[in-house]
Amino acid sequence: MRVYLDNNATTIVDPQVKNAMDPFFSQYYGNPNSLHSFASDTHIDLNTGLEKIYAGIHASKEDSIVITSCATESNNWVIKSIYFEYILSGRKDHIIVSEVEHPSIIATAKFMESLGVKVTYLPINSEGLITLQDLKNSITEKTALVSIMWANNETGAIFPVEEIGAYCKQKGVLFHTDAVQAIGKIKINMQALDIDYLTFSAHKFHGPKGVGALFMKKGKELIPLLHGGEHMGGLRSGTLNVPGIIGMGKAMELAVDAIDFDMPDVKELRDHLEDELLKIADTFVVTPREHRTDNTMLISFRGVEGESMLWDLNKAGIGASTGSACASENLDSNPVMEAIGAEADLAHTAIRFSLSRFTTKDEIDYTIGVVNEAVKRLRGISSSYAYTPKNHKSEL
Repeated sequence: MRVYLDNNATTIVDPQVKNAMDPFFSQYYGNPNSLHSFASDTHIDLNTGLEKIYAGIHASKEDSIVITSCATESNNWVIKSIYFEYILSGRKDHIIVSEVEHPSIIATAKFMESLGVKVTYLPINSEGLITLQDLKNSITEKTALVSIMWANNETGAIFPVEEIGAYCKQKGVLFHTDAVQAIGKIKINMQALDIDYLTFSAHKFHGPKGVGALFMKKGKELIPLLHGGEHMGGLRSGTLNVPGIIGMGKAMELAVDAIDFDMPDVKELRDHLEDELLKIADTFVVTPREHRTDNTMLISFRGVEGESMLWDLNKAGIGASTGSACASENLDSNPVMEAIGAEADLAHTAIRFSLSRFTTKDEIDYTIGVVNEAVKRLRGISSSYAYTPKNHKSEL
């Protein structure tokens, strides 16, 4: 059996999404910015795709949603544009991010530091959550931007973006959230939230790779990251990815319309997997379920190296991860485990299982059996597990 449980890294393209995209590769292939009929053949479906994206996050037509190549591009765009618009002039000199943001935020923040920008990295507590009070204590009159992800890619921890946005608005600070792990899992209404910028990628909710977006609230448009054309109202140069936009729109529609039906089933499977794995002694899960997205679990088995567990899982046909796919070749300890203050012998043991609406109970039951056998084998050859104090508990 082959089981895919790495859906926070990427997802299967829904067959309905693929079908919607197919005609726009070789049948309707015109550049939509041209003036002939080959171009106009794409316009109705292209506009429909964009409308579905707006509807999926309940954006106002007066807001801007600009298509990008991915959320990494969108995240870079927000932070770098804030630098040129607000910091380079000397009006502001400070931004705030959490210490567990996606690498595209952390790396860009560190680049900003090299340019003289002051960056505060908000800590998380032992449950993998940030607190609003820590944010309040960090904002100053020189703060230009707060960037806090909606849901963490490794733990699934949901951060209080509604409260953060309200406080940032009160303080006159711009607020951005990376919503990559929120689309299709959490209902989003941008007209009811004080969020200036929101970013996401289609491939995280069963759309195609290579297409994402940046939402900009009316009046908060940023200077372009890419120059050289009048595409997307001059905000983002580059020929439009017509199949990608149509696919992202269809994927958004499917994910949002079925959220009340799909996510309870996903949660039931995730909880079943978690309940069974927590029966293994010296096993720990980060972040309580009520504060997590319904598809995600970051779990540690004391005495079992994460990379070794992945080896056993992969041999059995199971795809999981030790953290962000953007750092999958990095064998350092899991940054979230370090951030919550996990003991040294646990920091290398985290495994992330992330489910989707395509995950089945048979796949989960198979995974439970494989993990149990892998833990027995790996602990049996461990040079340290026999000497490790046994303090079994279900959560860190």
